[in-house]
Amino acid sequence: MLNRRGFISGAIASSGLLPTLARAESRPTPSYPVLAGLTRGLMAERKIAGAAFAIGRHRYRADFMAWGYSALSRGQFLNEDSIFRIYSMTKPVTGAAAMLLIEDGKLKLDQNIADFLPGFAQPRVALDPARSLESRPAKGPITVRHLLTHTAGLTAASINGNFVARAYREMGLIPSLRNIATDPPRAPSLSAFADRLAMVPLIADPGVRWHYGVGLDLLGAVIERASGQPFDDFLKDRLFDPLDMDDTGFQVPQRKMPRFVANYLLTPKGLQPFDMPPDTIYALKPAFPFGGSGLVSTARDYSRFTAMLLGEGRYGSRRIMLPETAATMMSNLLPKGVEAPGGQGFGAGGQVLVRPVFTGQGIGTFSWAGVGGTMMWVDRAYQAHAVWLAQFMPIDALPVQYAVPRAVYEDLSKQ
Repeated sequence: MLNRRGFISGAIASSGLLPTLARAESRPTPSYPVLAGLTRGLMAERKIAGAAFAIGRHRYRADFMAWGYSALSRGQFLNEDSIFRIYSMTKPVTGAAAMLLIEDGKLKLDQNIADFLPGFAQPRVALDPARSLESRPAKGPITVRHLLTHTAGLTAASINGNFVARAYREMGLIPSLRNIATDPPRAPSLSAFADRLAMVPLIADPGVRWHYGVGLDLLGAVIERASGQPFDDFLKDRLFDPLDMDDTGFQVPQRKMPRFVANYLLTPKGLQPFDMPPDTIYALKPAFPFGGSGLVSTARDYSRFTAMLLGEGRYGSRRIMLPETAATMMSNLLPKGVEAPGGQGFGAGGQVLVRPVFTGQGIGTFSWAGVGGTMMWVDRAYQAHAVWLAQFMPIDALPVQYAVPRAVYEDLSKQ
């Protein structure tokens, strides 16, 4: 059972787990005792080595808290500048990049991706992906909307039980980093990834059903062609530099390695080392920038991104995107008749709540999580944005995707 004891400052101080806080200039920094108790309980049970947390309300500056260390062997104290693998929390960033190109008039939401990637001009669909790759012509084109919302008919190499995913593995269509010892060869470039992916049949017709896959990775190739820039350069120019996200990228430079957090597999025997700095695969340049799962970031950096979304495209005095662009990004973009898991909606790279959930988040909340123990959300109904970063795999091994927001909203209700 998770330890939900309240936050007791004396006990935390004596244990060396005093949170690091960045005070908002216009108000006292609130405390989050329920979240602190939850996180410290996970640490006491050695389920996580520590966690960093950022939350912003209305237009106040974000507050930061951190507990624990960068590794079970203690390492560095965590803080808002500790660097984490955010895996699928990359997807909302890629979604935002696509929305900027739509704002620029260089992309359209319902545009055929074959306009940029000719290999997808005649997509095919596997007749029975559980049995073979035998295929038929798709009933319609793959669009930008489909890539944004996991409705393109693509799958992922990590999903077992179908021949399409097996073909992904055999062809190096694995757009993520895990560790040096076990990672297989990959397509050598984003262009090669797109070309190879076009050769494999889909598991369903585009726009028919929600299925988790590599759509946001393929969207990186569309962004390259539409913008005329390398995908990672576009992210830097339009998002990372304007938002001062200086520690966000697809590789960890050696000078930043002391701030890079260890990654663990959570097994029945406890946390097992999986990717340990400095001997980490993130020290190497990836084959290409993975738009679905490739980024590393910090609580400080990512909270600037979520603050921009809550601020309707504005961060401080800087206009990053138009209000209508931010609103569209966080709206339900699923094709008619399609639902995401749990009957929810889906926007540009993240879930959109269209039905009540017991986390406390409001209807319309835009959120997503990473397999390595990270999560973010933007709740316009409650005027809050939050980022919680730990480092364990897989995230579903613990109920944190529900427990963390629930704890945060319990704390907020008492402030």
